Amino acid sequence: MEEKQIFNEDQIASDEQGMKEEQVVNEAQKENSEKSNTSQEDKLTKEVAELKDKYLRLYSEFENYRRRTSKERIDLIKTASEDLMTEILPVVDDFERAFKAHEKETEASKVREGNQLVFHKLLRILEQKGLKPMDNLTGKPFDAETQEAITQIASPSEEMKGKVIDVIENGYVLGDKVIRFAKVVIGA
Repeated sequence: MEEKQIFNEDQIASDEQGMKEEQVVNEAQKENSEKSNTSQEDKLTKEVAELKDKYLRLYSEFENYRRRTSKERIDLIKTASEDLMTEILPVVDDFERAFKAHEKETEASKVREGNQLVFHKLLRILEQKGLKPMDNLTGKPFDAETQEAITQIASPSEEMKGKVIDVIENGYVLGDKVIRFAKVVIGA
Protein backbone atom coordinates (compact mmCIF):
# COMPACT_ATOMS: atom_id res chain seq x y z
CA MET A 1 0.00 0.00 0.00
CA GLU A 2 2.83 2.24 0.53
CA GLU A 3 3.56 2.03 -3.12
CA LYS A 4 0.07 3.24 -3.99
CA GLN A 5 0.45 6.21 -1.69
CA ILE A 6 3.82 7.07 -3.18
CA PHE A 7 2.42 6.73 -6.61
CA ASN A 8 -0.49 8.88 -5.64
CA GLU A 9 1.82 11.42 -4.09
CA ASP A 10 4.01 11.39 -7.21
CA GLN A 11 0.92 11.69 -9.34
CA ILE A 12 -0.40 14.53 -7.20
CA ALA A 13 2.96 16.27 -7.36
CA SER A 14 3.10 15.87 -11.13
CA ASP A 15 -0.52 17.06 -11.43
CA GLU A 16 0.30 20.08 -9.31
CA GLN A 17 3.34 20.82 -11.44
CA GLY A 18 1.25 20.44 -14.62
CA MET A 19 -1.30 22.86 -13.23
CA LYS A 20 1.44 25.32 -12.35
CA GLU A 21 2.88 25.00 -15.85
CA GLU A 22 -0.60 25.51 -17.28
CA GLN A 23 -1.04 28.64 -15.15
CA VAL A 24 2.32 29.96 -16.34
CA VAL A 25 1.33 29.28 -19.96
CA ASN A 26 -2.08 30.94 -19.43
CA GLU A 27 -0.46 33.96 -17.79
CA ALA A 28 2.04 34.21 -20.66
CA GLN A 29 -0.81 34.03 -23.17
CA LYS A 30 -2.70 36.72 -21.28
CA GLU A 31 0.38 38.94 -21.26
CA ASN A 32 0.92 38.32 -24.97
CA SER A 33 -2.71 39.08 -25.76
CA GLU A 34 -2.54 42.21 -23.58
CA LYS A 35 0.66 43.23 -25.35
CA SER A 36 -0.99 42.39 -28.64
CA ASN A 37 -4.06 44.49 -27.71
CA THR A 38 -1.81 47.30 -26.56
CA SER A 39 0.26 47.14 -29.72
CA GLN A 40 -2.94 47.09 -31.80
CA GLU A 41 -4.21 50.09 -29.87
CA ASP A 42 -0.90 51.85 -30.47
CA LYS A 43 -1.07 51.01 -34.18
CA LEU A 44 -4.65 52.24 -34.42
CA THR A 45 -3.80 55.41 -32.49
CA LYS A 46 -0.89 56.10 -34.84
CA GLU A 47 -3.07 55.40 -37.86
CA VAL A 48 -5.77 57.76 -36.59
CA ALA A 49 -3.14 60.45 -35.99
CA GLU A 50 -1.77 59.99 -39.52
CA LEU A 51 -5.25 60.17 -41.03
CA LYS A 52 -6.05 63.33 -39.04
CA ASP A 53 -2.81 64.87 -40.28
CA LYS A 54 -3.63 63.94 -43.90
CA TYR A 55 -7.14 65.33 -43.48
CA LEU A 56 -5.87 68.63 -42.08
CA ARG A 57 -3.33 68.95 -44.89
CA LEU A 58 -5.95 68.23 -47.55
CA TYR A 59 -8.37 70.65 -45.93
CA SER A 60 -5.80 73.44 -45.82
CA GLU A 61 -4.76 72.73 -49.42
CA PHE A 62 -8.41 72.94 -50.49
CA GLU A 63 -8.91 76.21 -48.60
CA ASN A 64 -5.80 77.66 -50.27
CA TYR A 65 -7.07 76.49 -53.66
CA ARG A 66 -10.49 78.02 -53.02
CA ARG A 67 -8.98 81.37 -51.96
CA ARG A 68 -6.60 81.40 -54.93
CA THR A 69 -9.33 80.63 -57.48
CA SER A 70 -11.62 83.19 -55.90
CA LYS A 71 -8.91 85.83 -56.17
CA GLU A 72 -8.18 84.83 -59.79
CA ARG A 73 -11.88 85.04 -60.62
CA ILE A 74 -12.11 88.54 -59.13
CA ASP A 75 -9.02 89.63 -61.08
CA LEU A 76 -10.45 88.15 -64.26
CA ILE A 77 -13.75 89.96 -63.78
CA LYS A 78 -11.94 93.25 -63.18
CA THR A 79 -9.84 92.95 -66.34
CA ALA A 80 -12.23 90.95 -68.57
CA SER A 81 -13.21 93.96 -70.64
CA GLU A 82 -9.68 95.34 -70.95
CA ASP A 83 -9.14 94.14 -74.52
CA LEU A 84 -12.53 95.50 -75.61
CA MET A 85 -11.75 98.86 -74.03
CA THR A 86 -8.39 99.12 -75.79
CA GLU A 87 -10.11 98.44 -79.13
CA ILE A 88 -12.83 101.04 -78.47
CA LEU A 89 -10.39 103.80 -77.48
CA PRO A 90 -9.58 104.65 -81.14
CA VAL A 91 -13.32 105.15 -81.73
CA VAL A 92 -13.41 107.57 -78.80
CA ASP A 93 -10.45 109.38 -80.38
CA ASP A 94 -12.35 109.52 -83.69
CA PHE A 95 -15.36 111.07 -81.92
CA GLU A 96 -13.12 113.70 -80.32
CA ARG A 97 -11.60 114.56 -83.71
CA ALA A 98 -15.08 114.68 -85.25
CA PHE A 99 -16.31 117.10 -82.57
CA LYS A 100 -13.37 119.42 -83.26
CA ALA A 101 -13.98 119.19 -87.00
CA HIS A 102 -17.71 119.86 -86.58
CA GLU A 103 -16.99 123.18 -84.91
CA LYS A 104 -15.55 124.53 -88.17
CA GLU A 105 -17.76 122.59 -90.64
CA THR A 106 -20.83 124.31 -92.04
CA GLU A 107 -22.19 121.50 -94.22
CA ALA A 108 -24.41 119.08 -92.28
CA SER A 109 -23.97 116.24 -94.80
CA LYS A 110 -20.23 116.06 -94.15
CA VAL A 111 -20.82 116.01 -90.40
CA ARG A 112 -23.39 113.23 -90.78
CA GLU A 113 -21.02 111.25 -93.04
CA GLY A 114 -18.20 111.55 -90.48
CA ASN A 115 -20.50 110.41 -87.67
CA GLN A 116 -21.63 107.41 -89.70
CA LEU A 117 -18.01 106.38 -90.36
CA VAL A 118 -17.23 106.44 -86.65
CA PHE A 119 -20.48 104.61 -85.83
CA HIS A 120 -19.77 101.82 -88.35
CA LYS A 121 -16.23 101.47 -87.03
CA LEU A 122 -17.61 100.98 -83.52
CA LEU A 123 -20.19 98.44 -84.72
CA ARG A 124 -17.50 96.49 -86.58
CA ILE A 125 -15.37 96.24 -83.41
CA LEU A 126 -18.36 95.08 -81.36
CA GLU A 127 -19.34 92.49 -83.98
CA GLN A 128 -15.79 91.11 -83.95
CA LYS A 129 -16.23 90.56 -80.20
CA GLY A 130 -19.43 88.58 -80.82
CA LEU A 131 -22.08 91.26 -80.30
CA LYS A 132 -25.00 91.02 -82.73
CA PRO A 133 -27.95 93.40 -82.95
CA MET A 134 -31.48 91.98 -83.20
CA ASP A 135 -32.43 93.12 -86.69
CA ASN A 136 -35.70 93.19 -88.63
CA LEU A 137 -38.07 92.78 -85.70
CA THR A 138 -40.87 94.91 -87.16
CA GLY A 139 -43.75 92.77 -88.42
CA LYS A 140 -42.60 89.62 -86.60
CA PRO A 141 -44.44 87.98 -83.68
CA PHE A 142 -43.62 89.23 -80.18
CA ASP A 143 -41.04 87.01 -78.43
CA ALA A 144 -40.83 87.47 -74.64
CA GLU A 145 -37.48 85.61 -74.62
CA THR A 146 -35.73 88.41 -76.53
CA GLN A 147 -38.07 91.40 -76.41
CA GLU A 148 -39.64 93.67 -73.84
CA ALA A 149 -43.04 95.17 -74.68
CA ILE A 150 -43.10 98.84 -73.74
CA THR A 151 -46.69 99.40 -74.77
CA GLN A 152 -49.54 98.10 -76.91
CA ILE A 153 -51.29 100.16 -79.50
CA ALA A 154 -54.18 99.45 -81.81
CA SER A 155 -52.78 97.49 -84.71
CA PRO A 156 -53.11 99.09 -88.16
CA SER A 157 -54.34 95.79 -89.60
CA GLU A 158 -55.77 92.52 -88.31
CA GLU A 159 -52.60 90.60 -89.24
CA MET A 160 -50.38 92.87 -87.08
CA LYS A 161 -52.12 91.84 -83.82
CA GLY A 162 -49.55 90.38 -81.41
CA LYS A 163 -46.70 91.42 -83.70
CA VAL A 164 -44.00 94.07 -83.33
CA ILE A 165 -45.16 97.38 -84.79
CA ASP A 166 -42.17 99.54 -83.80
CA VAL A 167 -38.75 99.07 -82.20
CA ILE A 168 -37.97 101.74 -79.59
CA GLU A 169 -34.54 100.40 -78.60
CA ASN A 170 -32.55 97.68 -80.36
CA GLY A 171 -31.72 94.48 -78.51
CA TYR A 172 -28.31 92.80 -78.58
CA VAL A 173 -27.09 89.23 -78.32
CA LEU A 174 -23.59 88.23 -77.22
CA GLY A 175 -22.97 84.71 -78.45
CA ASP A 176 -26.26 82.98 -77.62
CA LYS A 177 -27.10 85.14 -74.61
CA VAL A 178 -29.39 88.16 -74.75
CA ILE A 179 -27.52 91.00 -73.07
CA ARG A 180 -30.14 93.66 -73.80
CA PHE A 181 -33.76 93.00 -74.62
CA ALA A 182 -35.26 94.87 -77.57
CA LYS A 183 -37.86 97.42 -76.40
CA VAL A 184 -40.80 97.19 -78.75
CA VAL A 185 -44.35 98.36 -79.32
CA ILE A 186 -46.80 95.56 -80.16
CA GLY A 187 -50.18 95.60 -81.86
CA ALA A 188 -53.32 94.84 -79.91
